[in-house]
Amino acid sequence: MKLLRYGPAGQERPGILDSEGRIRDLSAHVTDIAGTVLSDEGLARLAAIDPASLPLVEGTPRYGACVAGTGKFICIGLNYSDHAAETGATVPPEPIIFMKATSAIVGPNDNIEIPRNSLKTDWEVELGVVIGKHAKYVSEADALDHVAGYAVINDVSERAFQTERHGQWTKGKSADTFGPTGPWLVTRDEVADPQNLKLWLEVNGKRVQDGTTATMVYGVRYLVSYLSQFMSLHPGDIISTGTPPGVGMGMKPPTYLKAGDTIRLGIEGLGEQNQTVVQG
Repeated sequence: MKLLRYGPAGQERPGILDSEGRIRDLSAHVTDIAGTVLSDEGLARLAAIDPASLPLVEGTPRYGACVAGTGKFICIGLNYSDHAAETGATVPPEPIIFMKATSAIVGPNDNIEIPRNSLKTDWEVELGVVIGKHAKYVSEADALDHVAGYAVINDVSERAFQTERHGQWTKGKSADTFGPTGPWLVTRDEVADPQNLKLWLEVNGKRVQDGTTATMVYGVRYLVSYLSQFMSLHPGDIISTGTPPGVGMGMKPPTYLKAGDTIRLGIEGLGEQNQTVVQG
């Protein structure tokens, strides 16, 4: 299934894509794509509904973030060896973990705002993992049982805030609009292998990132298990799993976003995002 949330910001309604790629309204069955809806049982109830029996949503409404109620937005740094190399960093012996504020979450096609005093706002296409069932001290073998599904993430980053202002990376990752999520939550049964997905990103029509999750240093199973050793993972939590090479910081010379730029990105089978950059 491809689950989604549509409508004005703050007033999103739950929906599902039908076989023809049209939005069908789920409001009569669930209040939102969140909480117990993300459990195996909750997803099974939705899967039993014939999308053709649901009200068709007319027009082209705004997509909101595809999951609600996110308590934690956990990011993994330097998780592609070729991306680490382009930034001059070494592959870490354990995953680098940092947090992105949940207030950064926006819809997949909402504008990206360059923060005030920003000089180095950058892009990162990433595979997002959405937790569906409480996870604590889980094994790698059982890790995917705790995943509801997957989504496209743009881990927008302000590099000067991140690396030149001292302290942790969080302040360079958490500005409003720095977490476009969606367009859909694709349930895990539709993703045969999360370690075999192509992902890409274009800036102003030029392809700058073109990679595959096969080159992740630490895969999805490992990351869910690893994180669950340090903190409980709850339904709606998002793990953003790192980016392949091609970010602005790694270019020669480095290239960063400016107002008026357009970004298009996607992951095989998970949909696309389109954003316009504006000055915040």
